[in-house]
Amino acid sequence: MTTVTAHPELADILAGLPDRPDSFADIAATRRNFQAAMDQLPLDTSRVTIDNLEIDGPDGNRIPISVYRPKGVTGPLPGVLHIHGGSFAFGASAPGADRTAIDIAEEVGAVAISVDYRLSPEHPYPAGLEDCYATLEWMAKSANELGIDDTRIAVTGKSAGGGLSASLTLLSRDRGGPAIAYQSLYIPTVDDRHDTESARRITDPRIVNGAAIQRTYRYYLPGVTAVPVYASPARATDLSGLPPAFVLVCDMDPLRDEGLDYARRLMDAGVPVTVHNVPGAWHLFELYASNTRLARNTQQRWLTDLRLALQD
Repeated sequence: MTTVTAHPELADILAGLPDRPDSFADIAATRRNFQAAMDQLPLDTSRVTIDNLEIDGPDGNRIPISVYRPKGVTGPLPGVLHIHGGSFAFGASAPGADRTAIDIAEEVGAVAISVDYRLSPEHPYPAGLEDCYATLEWMAKSANELGIDDTRIAVTGKSAGGGLSASLTLLSRDRGGPAIAYQSLYIPTVDDRHDTESARRITDPRIVNGAAIQRTYRYYLPGVTAVPVYASPARATDLSGLPPAFVLVCDMDPLRDEGLDYARRLMDAGVPVTVHNVPGAWHLFELYASNTRLARNTQQRWLTDLRLALQD
């Protein structure tokens, strides 16, 4: 059982949570349940304009994307590619309904683009990452018509989306692809090994624990023995020349230590990094505690950092 004490605002919420089911036991059911839960959340699109498009993918596929622009804002704006989370296997950026991208457009004052990348296990690595890279290339090439300042393009995501964001910055650097000005990594999974103290310590069955995160890469990297650095950024030996980063971690998250270690290694490579630790909180706690001050402050901390990083 975890030995970390929940934040006072979260203690009663945690006490009332049932044990989490195995998300991978029935992937189709998990996807349906996830979408049903998302559909129940409020969706306010009154302050943004939305365009739902499809662009060419890397394997002859089509990639659904949504473009969110803040209303009443003119001039070239920062561009933020939002990559959703979900263990590389769940979640989707439903057309026009990416609440995180809407928040980015409103609070950051940016053109936010969400990408509905291909999911494992049907499409294991590198399919999802290549979809994200194709979207990044499209953003950069279409910057003028999108109203994006191509010197202020950022990538961001939570959990697996944070991992894909980190992977994307490495991939774009090594391919000589579009310049990424900022990487904002929110509770990222960046290491397939998960050989950390926090992964071993967080065992509470009611929250995402060490055993749960170990299953993630089994579907993303089936049968892979030589793990590529673009699938697991923590395996990269050269982190120099990457864009400045924001790394957010939570005390009761099994991913905490790998996020902190990645942040330290970025710093050692000369990359400016801001780290924020949320005390007494578990992985994606805000889904259960959205009305708490801690959840609101965490969201605002992340969005404010992104806004300041992309100021003209």
